[in-house]
Amino acid sequence: MTTSEISALIRKLRPPFLEGIDARGMNSILAAARSRRFLARSIVINQGHPASQIFMLLSGAAISFFLTPAGQKLHLYSYVPGGMFGGMALVTRKSDYLASTEAVKDSHTLVWEREAIRGLAAQYPALLDNALNIASDYLNMSIATQVALSCHSARQRLAEVLVNLASGIGHRIPGGIELVVRNEELAAAASVTPFTVSRLMSEWQRSGLVAKSRGKVLLPTPERLLLRDL
Repeated sequence: MTTSEISALIRKLRPPFLEGIDARGMNSILAAARSRRFLARSIVINQGHPASQIFMLLSGAAISFFLTPAGQKLHLYSYVPGGMFGGMALVTRKSDYLASTEAVKDSHTLVWEREAIRGLAAQYPALLDNALNIASDYLNMSIATQVALSCHSARQRLAEVLVNLASGIGHRIPGGIELVVRNEELAAAASVTPFTVSRLMSEWQRSGLVAKSRGKVLLPTPERLLLRDL
C-alpha cells in the first residue's frame, strides 16, 4: 500500500487516535510510522514485554487478552480498522505491555516506535488527549464486563453491558444513544455467545428496546432494558 493510499484510508477510517490533527500534522505523523502486516493468529504484542511500539489497525481484526498464570486467555478488547493498541508505549516511564494482542484475521497495521510517537505527542498534544479518551473507553468496557458478570442470566448480563456502555461510551443522537459496537464485542463482555447476542438483540428490536444496524446499536431509552421483566 502506497503512502497516498494509506492517507486516503486514514481519511476514510477517521481513527480516534488521530482526531483533531490537521493535514500538515497528519502527514508528519504518518511519515514517522512504518507499515507491518500480520497473518491471522499472529501475536502482535506480548504481555510482559517492553512497551516499545504503538499500533494502529488499518485492515483486518485483532483482540487483546490477558494470559493468567494457569494459561487461561481472558478476552479484554476487540479491535476493528482504525483501532489503536499498545498505548503503554506513550507512558512517560518505560513500561511493559499489560496484555497481549493477537491478529484474528490477516491484518495491516501502522507502527510507531516509542520515542517517535512520544516526540510527536509533544508536538501535537491532541494525540495524548485522544489516547486518554481511548483509554477511558477501554476502562468503560472493562467496568461493563465486570458488572455484567455479577448478574445471573445471559439476558441480564447483556442488558447490563448495553446500559453501562451507553453511559460510558455512547453518543447521544436524535432518537437515543448510539453505540459503535459489534456482536462479538458484546458477546465477550457479557460472557455469552455471538448467537445469543444476535437472538436477544432481535427480540429486543422487535419490542422497540433497541435498533440494530451493522456495527451499531441505538438505544432509545437504555434504562428500559433494565426495567423490563428480564
